[in-house]
Amino acid sequence: MTVPGPGYAITARVEAPASATAAGDLAVAVGRVGGVMTAFDVVESRTDSIIVDISCNALSEEHTHQITDALDALDGVRVRNVSDRTFLVHLGGKIEVTPKVGLRTREDLSRAYTPGVARVCQAIAARPDDARSLTIKRNTVAVVTDGSAVLGLGNLGAAAAMPVMEGKAALFKRFAGVDAWPVCLDTQDTEEIIRTVEVLAPGYGGINLEDIAAPRCFEIEERLREKLDIPVFHDDQHGTAVVVLGALRNALRVVGKEMNDCRIVVCGVGAAGSAIIRLLLPLAPADLIAVDVEGVIHPDRPGLHPSLAWVAEQTNRDRRTGTLADAMPGADVFIGVSAPDLLTEDDVAGMAEDAVVFALANPDPEIDPSIAQQHASVVATGRSDYPNQINNVLAFPGIFRGLLDAHARGISDVMLLAAAAAIADVVSEPNPLFIVPSVFDSTVATAVAAAVRKVAEQDRGGEGVPVGEALAVGEETARAAEDTDD
Repeated sequence: MTVPGPGYAITARVEAPASATAAGDLAVAVGRVGGVMTAFDVVESRTDSIIVDISCNALSEEHTHQITDALDALDGVRVRNVSDRTFLVHLGGKIEVTPKVGLRTREDLSRAYTPGVARVCQAIAARPDDARSLTIKRNTVAVVTDGSAVLGLGNLGAAAAMPVMEGKAALFKRFAGVDAWPVCLDTQDTEEIIRTVEVLAPGYGGINLEDIAAPRCFEIEERLREKLDIPVFHDDQHGTAVVVLGALRNALRVVGKEMNDCRIVVCGVGAAGSAIIRLLLPLAPADLIAVDVEGVIHPDRPGLHPSLAWVAEQTNRDRRTGTLADAMPGADVFIGVSAPDLLTEDDVAGMAEDAVVFALANPDPEIDPSIAQQHASVVATGRSDYPNQINNVLAFPGIFRGLLDAHARGISDVMLLAAAAAIADVVSEPNPLFIVPSVFDSTVATAVAAAVRKVAEQDRGGEGVPVGEALAVGEETARAAEDTDD
């Protein structure tokens, strides 16, 4: 059941009678229509009246109007104005550029800008790699979008994508000290996007692709990785996959199962689903079945997109066909990155004993978590109001911190597997309600960054790092980060 949350938070300035029951009457009015009052602040007090700011969480924009109407309907009460606290956070944007050097004297100016800066320009022209140490390139990531798949809202365009990209940049800085900047492109042409990012790349140490619709996002990432000498990371794919694998690692610990004994059903084979499958396969699950809107994916299904053809060849050992319901009986793990209400209670009840259900469609999951919990031993969602939230912020800040610190020129699956192991092993004693660490756990980004950096440095020779070794690195860095935090 959905509960009021801070995403629809308002503050209503209310004038009310100065009576002994005023505060209680206002609180009851909010509660009667399902609002949750979070603060009650007296702004002004007079002999016959008070002015108060009432802060509430609501379910939706319509619900906020119901709350204010309920307040306004009380005898002697007048709602003066209402502020949407979410919009207030976004006024003027959420990030800014701040100089790192003082510019107080002529000498400061001469070194930071002309004439001194000319010497630094000449040094970089002679040795281009020096840009990684002598400019913001060493710590800066471009957060690139075309606005074609904004959150779960769809194709909103470049301007409407800006608030998400600003938020992403703020998270980079808050959790890993990485300077990131929104690059919102007013084009959805694949060639134009690739060329634009290519010509912008010299100013950045990494590219984070965001909210670009599938299947176009696959080609954009693949070709940019070929063209650029800096890491290119599509967070909707790989950030989600890394956190899912970290969570699954701990979920299987909780239920006492090994990956190679598990049959896993992945529902949704877009950006996130494809990346999850790609990272799962090296871990050798007993079987992996992919399901999309047209049913189970198998090699003989007509009209497969090239991205699905690869999935069909690599999964579904027994060449099953049919619907999601046909794939579920006896499954050990369900991972949903698809759409609301696709999974039924009967589907979960028919899974193997001690089943794991990750219903990650957001904001409305594939099945109500409270229903899934009646049959599955471990349940995770993408929501913050249920236990075990699968949140990409556990992955991308630390991943880029490690890549930048290693001066990495690319990113590999073994780096991502190391990151997943680090996230998992930050939780030393997982239980059914705690399989991933809090996003505010300061050891997470540190552990992930150290794991990615170590694997990137080991992989610099191009010989590759074995999967088992990468996982061991993640475990090691998680323990080290926890010891440092203690």
